[in-house]
Amino acid sequence: MEQFKTYALMTGLVLLFIWFGGMIGGQSGMIIAFLIAAGMNFYAYYYSDQAVLKHYNAHPVDRDHASGLYHIVEKLTKRAGLPMPALYIIPEQQPNAFATGRDYEHAAVAVTEGLLQLLDDEEVEAVIGHELSHVKHYDMLIGTVAATIAGAIAMLANFGMFFGGGDRDRPNPIVMIALMIIMPLVASIIQMTVSRNREFMADEGSARMTGHPEWLQSGLAKLDNYARGISMPEADPQTAHMFIINPFTGRDVSLKQLFSTHPSTEERIARLEALKQ
Repeated sequence: MEQFKTYALMTGLVLLFIWFGGMIGGQSGMIIAFLIAAGMNFYAYYYSDQAVLKHYNAHPVDRDHASGLYHIVEKLTKRAGLPMPALYIIPEQQPNAFATGRDYEHAAVAVTEGLLQLLDDEEVEAVIGHELSHVKHYDMLIGTVAATIAGAIAMLANFGMFFGGGDRDRPNPIVMIALMIIMPLVASIIQMTVSRNREFMADEGSARMTGHPEWLQSGLAKLDNYARGISMPEADPQTAHMFIINPFTGRDVSLKQLFSTHPSTEERIARLEALKQ
């Protein structure tokens, strides 16, 4: 079911590109847009995970270089019935983490140096449980593809704004409205759809995997508090929904952040409290 949702997103990307290509260049534009969308889908499915890891300068680690982290992940993967994912550490002080990859055999979990420095072992285990829950339900594939789609929509908007969707001196007003309002809104909706409910599900998955909801409650409170004071310079809106805590938490709300990709930390902690009963 989760893979079907991913394919639906990828199909939607193709249709969006074709529509937009037709608005700008007619039939020829539709053909060119289809070829671009097909290539982007191929890239999103097979290579977008590595692109995200590279964007955040994530470095692979193994048992010899991060024995404590490796032991925690190894223990939880056995408990969850998952193969061992690749592990990465991001050289960032903001405490955060995300999972990516297209399937169980190509999954990766990345945590920042700030997270490892801030949280104790139990809280790290809870965060890892959250990310492995994303892996188990293929959320990491949907999230990574959604990041690519959001980036593609932004690229389309910039492309269309340059060419105007009609005569250079008299841009097509319908296209301009779509570019300035509809397209960014679609990108936000895509990210919100694949992120908000899945964060609750992954929180619950972590609580059941570790058997201690309070570990994740404590971890989330610390992550949220520190994220408000420490920015992540490499963060971008297209991949914000992938992190356990929104990396823009500490920044001023702008027009681009009106739609939050994450539920509030207070609500997440409250839902975890309900699991104790």
